[in-house]
Amino acid sequence: MKKLIVLPVLVIMMMLTSMESKAQKVFDFTAVDKVPDYPGGMKNFYQYLGKNIKFPEAAKKNKTQGKVFLSFIVEQTGELTDVEVVRGLTEETNAEAVRVIKESPKWNAGILKGKPVRVKYNIAVNFKQA
Repeated sequence: MKKLIVLPVLVIMMMLTSMESKAQKVFDFTAVDKVPDYPGGMKNFYQYLGKNIKFPEAAKKNKTQGKVFLSFIVEQTGELTDVEVVRGLTEETNAEAVRVIKESPKWNAGILKGKPVRVKYNIAVNFKQA
């Protein structure tokens, strides 16, 4: 009798584990029906960056210019997580780009088959002195 009870419990646990792992899967932005986006579109996102990036003093002094390439995950909630520098510029500009992305307002989540999913996203943050 105990074996009959254990079997359904194991099946239910396996199903829950399977559902949880699907919910945690990260999709490439090219594999979703609707890619994640910043509220108001990318134009607004670049305005956000322009208002919030503080050009590091060391970068100003050294006349550093260029792009910091980042990757991050747009969660199902729109929160940005796992921010990583893919190709950096300097330690200071990399840290500033990561800071601003981490502080970004929530995005609109990516959609796959009508449901929000976790999506890996890539972006370049430009550091250019006026």
